Amino acid sequence: CGDECPYFPGKRYEDWVLEDPAGQGVDAVRPIRDAIKTRIEGLIESLIPVPN
Repeated sequence: CGDECPYFPGKRYEDWVLEDPAGQGVDAVRPIRDAIKTRIEGLIESLIPVPN
């Protein structure tokens, strides 16, 4: 998270570097939103077990 976050052994942590959308216009924020969506979709895929 860029800050000092609590650490819990055995837990998975994701630290995504993203631009800060604060103060930016819609055209600048949309790619950030899309990057978050793509990363979340990938995270979900990695967490859902694949059936045999």
